[in-house]
Amino acid sequence: MEKIRRLLAFWFVVVSATAINSELTPAVAAAPADAATIADHFSAIKSMSGDFVQSGPRAEKTSGRFFLQRPGKLRFDYAGQSGISLIADGRSVVIYNKKLKTSRLYALSKTPLKLVLDDEVEFSGNRVKGIRDDGAQVIIKLADKSAFGNSNITVVFDKKSLDLRRWSLTDERGQITTVTISNVKEGVRAPPGTFTIDYAANRQFNTKAK
Repeated sequence: MEKIRRLLAFWFVVVSATAINSELTPAVAAAPADAATIADHFSAIKSMSGDFVQSGPRAEKTSGRFFLQRPGKLRFDYAGQSGISLIADGRSVVIYNKKLKTSRLYALSKTPLKLVLDDEVEFSGNRVKGIRDDGAQVIIKLADKSAFGNSNITVVFDKKSLDLRRWSLTDERGQITTVTISNVKEGVRAPPGTFTIDYAANRQFNTKAK
């Protein structure tokens, strides 16, 4: 179960998450104009694909391929023999482990993942907990305690291109998982079935597990 939680925590970033969190400037009212510009740029990207490298709370590393499609759709396929996939279909998020024959289902609306998968991303208002501009990157911390509890997400964008570079998620236990993306292509068409969740299989897996 701990591994499943770490995988769901998969989203969100920084080479040094501690440094980012400690140096973020608290948001007082609304996000600065540059954050709004980044939000508009990111919202305009309706689909993308690429490679990712994930680093977990114990510095364990995994990699694979991802597809993203707005609104609400995402797929992470982990390389190697793990047989793990994470899929969001706009309503739910599921983590499949084919090797262990397990499946865990979560409401997308209850995960910080929703904040970056909305059709129109907003980096303003009470959900913005801090912003930092280090000259090369803009780092934005987002949280919504009423929806996600103590979990929060930090997203990092290239200041010049405004492109998403990496992200990190801090879960309710304070564990941080970071993801860096590369070889990103925008406007891609994902293969049919990429974001399909087999709800019947999920029920079957969990019925057997009880």
